[in-house]
Amino acid sequence: MVLSMLLVVTGCASDPLALKIVGAPEALNHGKLNASIDAQPISELPGGGMLYATDRAPVVANENGFYGGGRSQALRVGLAKLEVGDSDLTWEKAREISILKNKAAHYPLRVTGVEEFGALDRRAPLTEDGVNDEAGAGRARFAKAINDRLDQSPQKDVFIYVHGYKVVFENPVLVSSELWHFLGYEGAFIAFSWPSTPRSTAYFGDIDAAAGMARNLRELIEFVETSTNAERIHILGYSAGTRMVARAMEQIALINRGRETDPKRLGHKLENVMLVSSDIDRDVFAAYLADGILGSQRHLVIYGSQRDRALQVSSAVTGHKRLGSMMTSSELTPAFRRLLIDNRDRISYINVSNAEDIALDNGHGYFRSSPWVSGDILMKLAYRLPPEERGLVRDPATGILSFPPDYLQRMAAIQSVAFAAQCSNQSATLPKAPGCDAKPLPSSSKN
Repeated sequence: MVLSMLLVVTGCASDPLALKIVGAPEALNHGKLNASIDAQPISELPGGGMLYATDRAPVVANENGFYGGGRSQALRVGLAKLEVGDSDLTWEKAREISILKNKAAHYPLRVTGVEEFGALDRRAPLTEDGVNDEAGAGRARFAKAINDRLDQSPQKDVFIYVHGYKVVFENPVLVSSELWHFLGYEGAFIAFSWPSTPRSTAYFGDIDAAAGMARNLRELIEFVETSTNAERIHILGYSAGTRMVARAMEQIALINRGRETDPKRLGHKLENVMLVSSDIDRDVFAAYLADGILGSQRHLVIYGSQRDRALQVSSAVTGHKRLGSMMTSSELTPAFRRLLIDNRDRISYINVSNAEDIALDNGHGYFRSSPWVSGDILMKLAYRLPPEERGLVRDPATGILSFPPDYLQRMAAIQSVAFAAQCSNQSATLPKAPGCDAKPLPSSSKN
């Protein structure tokens, strides 16, 4: 019974080696995100590719790809090269195709090669890792690659994406390239690929890996903080990957006990940590809160949906409700209500159940399929805006945020105010602010 349920409604990806380009985030349709680099071919990522960190073991001779589903005690880092089915395809054209719902033309992104720099960390004693990097050359190259990207950007932020269960190494690399594009290639983006496998039957092994390998994510955070010029670090965790993210945040909270006011404490550059479609046991997350997880980053953002069928299956299989399944009013305890209200500057709990396209497929991949949710995530990452300035509304009785029925009108009004402030009182002798002559982008249409 358990196996059949997993096979019916689970998963975080379809084609394991390719990624279909999704529609534009609503924030891009309303001019809130940078579309100026849309004419650039997709395959021409700044810096020659996407940075990655992985604790997967390299593939063996009879396997496809670059890293497999086996675990490695070494955290390997490097650069992944990408290509698209049409080598001349630009992001602008891909966005137009998505907006027009022209699903007959899929342009899959693919990883065509990797350049491994070396290992960040290899101190675990139980297994051999096969990495020969005693001089730390990999650390130096990775730090330089991050700093080179930061030097080209006014935004000195590093973004880390942590994927869900049942995907191969390539998936987070491809998703990260898409997210980085919509962020206007600001800062530096790192795809963190942990050892999951593209099989529904691997669910329990994958969730063990997601929680058990959290130490490696913590090591990556510490490396970025201490070895690069990053000013802020943002983490986006998805599905089973949120187990790793939340566990790492708990570890940071425990390490920092007694050092909460130390400006150089571990995680002092952590800005936004996002848990999307979270497959964490709610009771486990409650324990993390008790351990002080809210102090590990400046803002913790949780996106939840009552229409996520994959998490409904996970709850049935494990016997425990998941954090990403939006709580009903009867499930919301007085203590959690008070926490959300009293700590609104530290935690956001966002109900996405009524967002556009929220229930596509099994309702689990909405952070890419829903233009409202993807736009909200990107606006928070790009501008660190509070919820009300992203068009959300807060229930004063519970502290829960949501997308209101007039969300699109709110987004248009927010854009109008920002546009007027940006473009008013322009000197005749000075160039106009960027975007003042731009025409509004078309909104996504329904077929």
